[in-house]
Amino acid sequence: MIEDNQGQPSELDQIPDRDPEETAEWAESVDGVVAAAGPGRATYLIRRTLEQAERAGLLLPGLLESDYVNSIPTAAEPSFPGDEAIERRITAWNRWNAAAMVTRGSRYGLGGHIATYASAAWLYETGFNHFFRGKDADGSGDQLFLQGHASPGIYARAFLDGRLTAAQLDRFRQEPDGDGLPSYPHPRRLPWLWEFPTVSMGLGPLSAVHQARFNRYLHHRGIKDTSASHVWAFLGDGEMDEPESTAALALAGRDRLDNLTFVVNCNLQRLDGPVRANHKIVQELEAQFRAAGWHVVKALWGTAWDDVLALDTTGALLRRLRAVPDGQFQTYATRDAAYIRRHFFEGDPALADMAKVLTDAQIIDCFHTSRAGHEPRKVHAAYDAAMRHHGAPTVVLAQTVKGHTLGDSFASRNANHQMKKLTGREARALRDLLDLPIPDGELDTELMPYAHPGTESPEVRYLHERRAALGGPAPVRRFLPVALPSPSDKPFTAAAKGSQNQEVATTTALVRLVKDLMREPDTGRRWVPIIPDEARTFGMESYFPAFGIYSPVGQNYEAVDRDQLLHYKEARDGQVLNEGITEAGSMASFTAAATSYATHGEPMIPFYIFYAMFGWQRTADQMWALADQLGRGFLVGATAGRTTMTGEGLQHGDGHSHLIASTNPAAVAYDPAFAYEIATIVREGLRRMYGADPEDVFYYLTVYNEPRIQPPMPREPGVEEGIIKGLYRFRKAESHHPADAPRLQLLASGTAIHWVLEAQRLLAEEWGVAADIWSATSWSELRRDALECDTARLRGEERTPYVTRALAGAPGPVLAVSDWMRTVPDQISQWVPQPWHSLGTDGFGLSGTREAVRRHFGVDPESIVIAALVALAADGQVKPDTVREARARYGRDQETPAGA
Repeated sequence: MIEDNQGQPSELDQIPDRDPEETAEWAESVDGVVAAAGPGRATYLIRRTLEQAERAGLLLPGLLESDYVNSIPTAAEPSFPGDEAIERRITAWNRWNAAAMVTRGSRYGLGGHIATYASAAWLYETGFNHFFRGKDADGSGDQLFLQGHASPGIYARAFLDGRLTAAQLDRFRQEPDGDGLPSYPHPRRLPWLWEFPTVSMGLGPLSAVHQARFNRYLHHRGIKDTSASHVWAFLGDGEMDEPESTAALALAGRDRLDNLTFVVNCNLQRLDGPVRANHKIVQELEAQFRAAGWHVVKALWGTAWDDVLALDTTGALLRRLRAVPDGQFQTYATRDAAYIRRHFFEGDPALADMAKVLTDAQIIDCFHTSRAGHEPRKVHAAYDAAMRHHGAPTVVLAQTVKGHTLGDSFASRNANHQMKKLTGREARALRDLLDLPIPDGELDTELMPYAHPGTESPEVRYLHERRAALGGPAPVRRFLPVALPSPSDKPFTAAAKGSQNQEVATTTALVRLVKDLMREPDTGRRWVPIIPDEARTFGMESYFPAFGIYSPVGQNYEAVDRDQLLHYKEARDGQVLNEGITEAGSMASFTAAATSYATHGEPMIPFYIFYAMFGWQRTADQMWALADQLGRGFLVGATAGRTTMTGEGLQHGDGHSHLIASTNPAAVAYDPAFAYEIATIVREGLRRMYGADPEDVFYYLTVYNEPRIQPPMPREPGVEEGIIKGLYRFRKAESHHPADAPRLQLLASGTAIHWVLEAQRLLAEEWGVAADIWSATSWSELRRDALECDTARLRGEERTPYVTRALAGAPGPVLAVSDWMRTVPDQISQWVPQPWHSLGTDGFGLSGTREAVRRHFGVDPESIVIAALVALAADGQVKPDTVREARARYGRDQETPAGA
């Protein structure tokens, strides 16, 4: 019996052994090598055997880790295609100006980061000089997700190539006057330069994977040839701690996204200290990426290590390099040769003999600075290997020293991420190390000066030549407005007619509308439905056979429901992105589609529908990044509200997503009550986002899973304007009320309109109260308009908020009701001229029937009646005894509804 190294039976025991004698001979040969040459030699032979098996096409599980050395030996590196000397000078100018920018900014206490770019300079410069394709190249060029903390180096390069001035550099992190540079990659703040926001840690890698897949989606659907576009994502090894950083690795491997390269700057440091003090982050990442199906290229050691590795005839050095934890290796980078000899080489006879032939200078060079990430030839070799590899995405694990070239007080120090400036002594040392022609006289002031070789210098000419050959400047964001044709009236007219006698949930109404819009001949193919494995919950299974689910390999199986009308259908040109159970992945796809108008010059209309509770609460950070990236499209919170999800309980009841959405300046949020409101809002959204003068906003709609009769759109003037602005009168009180009848105004959004309609009937029939009903389609848009009016008044311009004008003269107090926390409608209270009252669903959700849960929260029709009478009593229109009578009649005399 074959056993594993714990002495337990192996899975191979399940496979019949045709020749047990031959198997025993192989096992004995391994034992023999171990006995004769040691375990190191046996390991080497087995690994070589596995490599040969892979080359022969045998399907064997691959090794997850390799030795702690470069994947590409020095002898196998391709010839360097550029002028290394002049590229070193370009990098030197950029290093200097990046450090100067942050140092100068520190006088204002603005901060900035020096050490990250110092470690990663060659990772960027090699890419800019030889790999990153600009917008003038074929297709859309490459997409660059750059590490945010390295932004000073990117600005320094834009200064060298003439796209930024010294005055702009001097306004790093000083944006209020409009000509400053944002701290990090913020497209909304610097839209001609930055394409992708990357400084909410972990969102960059997640977005990069879905961007690469969306590029394939566009290509496979015939919308744009993106075959020449490559996605590059630059990450820190500490950033890989974020769950979003690794969330989509399996997707990239499964879809074989060889148009994607991750470059992980492994300087072994987080913001506070080592990434894996007691372990090795490079080995951990290698195993993660290999397990997910990625090609891994390790670029760890510089050329100074070549002679040292050549001395390792026993494998002792390889074993020692792999065994030393990262925290200790950081210590070696700050200690003298004697310390390194004592703590690294002593204890193993083979290593001790090796150390005898090494000079102190060699040891210092190797352990302090010689990293592959600091050598353009090794970085070029790694990138070249990534671009040549087909059939899988590639990750380059490049080892560097954080704070490289900045002096001993920076390099490898735990605190270097928080170090914001160079002293005069450190600036002189950096000048000397970089060999820059900056005279001492310019370094005598308190301000570290910017330096430029001149627009006609060899460095600048070379830089421009290399970028011209690669398709223009990078990074760069370009936007040429492309207006989409307006859809026909037919889909919207159908929604405006109502549902006759059929009960239809607003979720269903929206899904039907979008399905009709996807069939429009001019714009239907532009829609990108995104679903997190809940299509059947939202009634969207008809999308599967009608439009197909996108899969880069098509459908290689017979679907179990293939004989049914609404069968599961995957296709290479499928339109639906069915993401599986990942809201974060869905949002990343949404962002790629929502910004395609700029990234690819192809406007797409993403329509992402999700459980409302698992949208803004879970992925609001991505929605903020979406706003930063100027994304456009429709987010839809389905099964919305805190009382419509019968039986689902506390963690499914969304009573606050509109509150979170109101914090995002780019979000246009609506809580429609009826199908015709949805149609009006979607039509206006298409005009605002995809019309002749597109706006950088995105829409958030909440829809409900509660079937109700959908009325036709009222014919009164101003209804459409009111829907868009956020409020209109849906139904007046019955005209039979006497002139002196108590009166009030009932405002409701979403599904609450139906509770209010019943309350209106009860108030009229049982209490003689005349109530007008208003549909509040957007509390936040009403507030946004009011805030703009307040700001205008500060400038001396007299403007009255729409909500104030709409309710002007309406008799009685106002009672607002929704399926949301009271804070949501309360957003507009200060601009309502009447006395304000509100009801809502504050607190945790709970399981139960809709009626029981609404009674619990005090938003059922009877509770609304009581709250209305309380408001009228406070207004002097009814007697307090009327309130007590109502409580007794509705069985609420032992409980107090919220707001009453």
